[in-house]
Amino acid sequence: MKTFLKTSVLSIMILGALSCNANAKPKKDTASIIEKTKNSEEKKQYIKVALLLDTSNSMDGLIDQAKAQLWEIVNELSYAKCEEKKPNLQIALYEYGNDRLNGDEGYIRQVLGFSNDLDEISKELFSLTTNGGSEYCGHVIRTSLNQLNWGNNEDDLKMIFIAGNEPFTQGKISYKDAAKIAHKNDVTVNTIFCGDYNQGISSYWKDGADLTHGDYMAINHNKATVHIASPYDNTILELNIKLNKTYVGYGKIGKEKIAMQAEQDANAISYSSANGVSRTVSKSSHLYKNSSWDLVDAEETEDFKYEDLKEEQLPKELKGKSKSQIKSYIAKKRAERKAIQKQIQDLNLRRRDYIKSKSKTNNGLESAMIEAIKSQAKKKNYQW
Repeated sequence: MKTFLKTSVLSIMILGALSCNANAKPKKDTASIIEKTKNSEEKKQYIKVALLLDTSNSMDGLIDQAKAQLWEIVNELSYAKCEEKKPNLQIALYEYGNDRLNGDEGYIRQVLGFSNDLDEISKELFSLTTNGGSEYCGHVIRTSLNQLNWGNNEDDLKMIFIAGNEPFTQGKISYKDAAKIAHKNDVTVNTIFCGDYNQGISSYWKDGADLTHGDYMAINHNKATVHIASPYDNTILELNIKLNKTYVGYGKIGKEKIAMQAEQDANAISYSSANGVSRTVSKSSHLYKNSSWDLVDAEETEDFKYEDLKEEQLPKELKGKSKSQIKSYIAKKRAERKAIQKQIQDLNLRRRDYIKSKSKTNNGLESAMIEAIKSQAKKKNYQW
């Protein structure tokens, strides 16, 4: 396979959402104090998705699909619930099969480790470019299993999605050996062959998925993504402008991240207004978290203290303000944001119904990933 992702994703999408296995039996700890002393991060449950994308020459179409479909994938994950709890999402991104990468390391690069920063994911996805190379599927799977922090929570939904179109057997690292590591770590490997379904079977892409009880899918990666416009799109895009004004950047990266937010808005809408709407919907969901640079989100984290804020960290509009004045300002922005997000979500309900009534198409990468995620999530009692 001589190409795969020309730019980087899920921007996409994809995405750790809260996983919950109602059928799983609680472990018998030797002392209850162990549970009480776990930090809050360890108690969270996730859907963890690692995207392994072939960036050799023939994969430009697949990269375009990833960029154009990231936000709809994120949106679909945001609707997931387990026992009425909303999930968290983490996405990691790898590229492989590109001559620009280090051959001694298997022509593999970790573009981004597990992250819930959707803007960063989008930025890295859009940065990918293709170039001819050698595609070693077993090697990149093993690398992602060894490098990423998959965690030990048995209720987490842990998935690898690897996409490409060359034989799955290439390289010195056997995909079968990689599958054993995946199985040991409760990670499901899903394979997406870019081409004919039967050709993918004969080149062992299906076997690569079967070994970890994953899904094998074949897609037309050169098919253009179909975005369906709705009567609600313009209003949602107008609300996005208002939503951006509720972010209060602080610290060294505040200004940079606000600029990145606008840049990823532009990247999404470059495919169509409807795709820009999909990103706006993602930004109105609980999966869009920016506590590292936004004071509104940061204030809701457990370790945030106003006393720790330094004058030089504050944006221009808050410099010289008292603690109570800053609190009041943030509270006002939070109220504005929640109201705008609710408007977006309410409009999106009508938008989804409209699209459902008009849609007769299958968007390759998006449809394949969502189908696999939902199928595997059922085993841990997720509901949509």
